[in-house]
Amino acid sequence: MGESFRVLVSDPLSKKGLEILETAKNIQYDLKPGLSPEELKKILPVYDAIIIRSETKLKADLIEAGTRLRVIGRAGIGLDNVDIPAATKKGIVVMNTPQENAIAAAEHTIGMMFAISRKIPQATASMKGGKWEKKKFMGIELYQKTLGLIGIGVIGTIVADRARGLKMKVIGYDPYLLPDVAEKKGVELVSLDELLSRSDFISVHTPLTEETRNLIDQKAFDKMKRGVILINCARGGIINEQALYEAIQSGKVAGAALDVFEKEPAMGNPLLGLENVVCTPHLGASTEEAQENVSIAISQQVVDYLIHGEIRNAVNLPAVSPDLLLFLRPYLRLGEKLGSFLGQISTYAIEEVMIEYLGEIGSYGTKPITVSILKGLLTPFVGETVNFVNAPVMAKERGIRVTESVSESSEDFASLITLTVRSKMEQNYIAGTLFGRKELRIVKLNDFFIEAIPEGNILLINNYDKPGVIGNIGMALGSRGINIATMQFGRDRMGGMAISLLHLDSPLPPGMLGEILRLPNIISVRQIEL
Repeated sequence: MGESFRVLVSDPLSKKGLEILETAKNIQYDLKPGLSPEELKKILPVYDAIIIRSETKLKADLIEAGTRLRVIGRAGIGLDNVDIPAATKKGIVVMNTPQENAIAAAEHTIGMMFAISRKIPQATASMKGGKWEKKKFMGIELYQKTLGLIGIGVIGTIVADRARGLKMKVIGYDPYLLPDVAEKKGVELVSLDELLSRSDFISVHTPLTEETRNLIDQKAFDKMKRGVILINCARGGIINEQALYEAIQSGKVAGAALDVFEKEPAMGNPLLGLENVVCTPHLGASTEEAQENVSIAISQQVVDYLIHGEIRNAVNLPAVSPDLLLFLRPYLRLGEKLGSFLGQISTYAIEEVMIEYLGEIGSYGTKPITVSILKGLLTPFVGETVNFVNAPVMAKERGIRVTESVSESSEDFASLITLTVRSKMEQNYIAGTLFGRKELRIVKLNDFFIEAIPEGNILLINNYDKPGVIGNIGMALGSRGINIATMQFGRDRMGGMAISLLHLDSPLPPGMLGEILRLPNIISVRQIEL
């Protein structure tokens, strides 16, 4: 008969998705949508898998309660509602379906662009109110207008293709994409400032990260054409809503089409009261086809993992045989952290990634670790669309050359992983190892030897090796109530260049990076989240 498994479906799933679970051998599923966290915590211990959409919030305490959980399946792409570190720590595979709703999201973007440019919702409301205001709703054509795409990932690429079909001129800003790769997508790659100044329509297609939060702020609106139209079907918070409100009121922005908001549900949001704002309640992936596709995909992925051990679209684990996984798991985490670290400090399009495996790790097969490194490296740029399956493909699509070398000898450590990332303008190097087989450590960053744990909120500071630097940083952070958990330092020589890695108990508040940068002898400051 084989081992049997229980699967909880805690959010609505399409009929075809449920049929896959129903017909799978040795699988028993329960459909229980709408459970409270307390109810979910009580029943979760008996399940081997849980399938969710966006309604169920799997925080650390719930994941801890799932004592039998092997896999969390998200029908869709966003994983804001899953504590991935907590799941990873417990060895639970987290899967999503990153491609299945891309067309729906891209089509919604195009639909919103039409709706705001021709004022279709406003005209509909007027007519339903018994009016015939033909002159009031004069629109503009999309033909030969310039569409600026901020982010040219999976969805942005589809939007570009559809926009070119409408005979629009498509330009794009993506600092981590090479110009020849963008050209193949039919997009002219430009700087953010050039995009802001040239575009008639601007559409956002980036993940929400610390770098993209409030990317479109008052300064950005000042650089735009008068009469520009904005579309955001990506993530709330990328466009500063207060700045957008003021730009619309001043006439700088002619209209905005918004599917996402900083706080959702967005009831009471002042933008909803503006006549030239078209809005939908986060419907980007809400098509029958997309919901059916994600339901079928996640159900099949969960079944294949439970029955055959096959891993697809995992965001926290590459495909590794169970016997090897026990040894490789900490190295997989180390590789992802090293990649993420360099990804977050890279400021230009990456052209080459060179990975060195030194010592005993080289004899265990390095391909899964390379995938982990690429996943970590790309996540700061492309967000949730990258996972342990598609990371190598996405790197190749972006024109990134990946080389690996293996050496059986490592002078100072049993195993060492080094990573060099190159672009036309910069090169960064990081080396990491394990202490006691489990504890992750960074042991070198560029030219500096250092011992640091690659976890949590990290402040990376490049400074001149002068007295008073550390005291000034400590006072600045202390004045904002930010506690320093640990501090590590490295320098090339006395009185020369130095780096400081500070682990903080909480992220920096807005504006704090600039405050630290203005301190004496500070060269650069980066905030890193691992």
